[in-house]
Amino acid sequence: MNKENKSLNKNRWLILLTVVLMTFMCCLDTSIVNVALPVMSKKLNVTMGSIEWVITSYLIIISAMILIFGRLGDIKGKTKIFKFGIALFTIGSFLCGMTNSLLVLVLARIIQGVGAAATMSNSQGIITHVFPVNERGRALGISGTFVALGTMVGPPIGGIIVSAFSWEYIFLINVPIGVMTFIISMKIFPRANNILKEKLDARGSILFIIGIVSLFGSLVQGQNIGYKHPIIIIGFIIAIISLVSFIIMEKVVKIPLLELNIFKNNLFSLSIFCGFVSFIAISAVTIILPFYLQDVLKLSPAITGIFMMISPLILAVVSPVSGYLSDKIGSEFLTFLGLILMSIGFVFMATLNENSSLLIVAAFIAIMTVGNGMFQSPNNSLVMSTVAKNKLGIAGSVNALVRNLGMVLGVSLSTLILYNRMSYKIGYRVVNYVEGRNDVFIYGMRYVFIGSAVMCAIGAIITAIRLYSSKENNEEVIEEY
Repeated sequence: MNKENKSLNKNRWLILLTVVLMTFMCCLDTSIVNVALPVMSKKLNVTMGSIEWVITSYLIIISAMILIFGRLGDIKGKTKIFKFGIALFTIGSFLCGMTNSLLVLVLARIIQGVGAAATMSNSQGIITHVFPVNERGRALGISGTFVALGTMVGPPIGGIIVSAFSWEYIFLINVPIGVMTFIISMKIFPRANNILKEKLDARGSILFIIGIVSLFGSLVQGQNIGYKHPIIIIGFIIAIISLVSFIIMEKVVKIPLLELNIFKNNLFSLSIFCGFVSFIAISAVTIILPFYLQDVLKLSPAITGIFMMISPLILAVVSPVSGYLSDKIGSEFLTFLGLILMSIGFVFMATLNENSSLLIVAAFIAIMTVGNGMFQSPNNSLVMSTVAKNKLGIAGSVNALVRNLGMVLGVSLSTLILYNRMSYKIGYRVVNYVEGRNDVFIYGMRYVFIGSAVMCAIGAIITAIRLYSSKENNEEVIEEY
């Protein structure tokens, strides 16, 4: 055991590099496809509505499977499930790049998504297990940076690949990286010694999958056919029934898929909630900002891509620093400060109009991103430090699930608010940018960014109350002594 600990200590940074590289690739594949969709629809001879399933199938299957693999990581071993995920993701990527059929492509994306879920749900647990407490925040900060980078640099990288080669290489680029990370993981990852003689909650898993697939499918498809459509309404009803039944079952089953007791820890629940709110807000920026830059400010796609790189570049610097600081001064104050800065940044972004200078736009994006970077790493550290070692897998998977839910809800809610306010302003229903009416788009965008600011402010207020209560409790303990 002592020998294994020495090996882990020696290889911990290489293990981190392997984990975050795989995490980066999985997150990259959530957004890298976006820019290639028009080309893919022409090459595969399908409609834009059909080709969107290349994106949604991947996101839906990740969200549906992530809790299940988190639980399997606790039962079978986090590293074993992670390595399984690498192999499946690589196989799925290869199949994606070797087909000319939309049906096969979507099936391959589902395989890829299952693999991504297996890695995402156990990455934070592996990092928390490998790194000592005094280095954990920094390591999780680096992991958070790669998550953000993977999500945000997808469109620029996808554009380069499509321009220089063909759309298949968007997926095939994953294959050599997947093979390399799998070989490294086989050599240096710690053994899965914490095997539990427990069974997976099969009925709970099925209910959860049905609930998440129905919820996400309805959210995404509702954008195309309207949320009042009977199929969408039925989908939401099925989702509610399935998820409510899932929660009821988890309370009574002996060994649940999701131990609801984990949410009795106020610090864990608050950290999860604040993370959820932050990803809703950030998703609003990633979906609204490109329209503002191209349609209102009339920037080219290339210049827009450069502006969209501001956030990942800042995050690459701020997230590791905030993770390092969280190891030194604690995470609670940093999460509060990060949410405050995010809220201020969104208030500033709500003031943007068709005459705003690019320097002002960049400055406002920077303020919001610095806040996000200050928040994410310490918040991940708080989430993972509040659970026992044998619950790291499920804690990490809940954190990843909340991230995905926040992203999808952020996109859905922001576009819903945008088009609702635009329709109110112009006097009739619109579901797209209205040529020559920048004022209408800016009116709707302002409401989206104000909503994001309010959500971040609520998170900051709750964090401040918790921070104040924690300080009072500590002072009482000192007085007793």
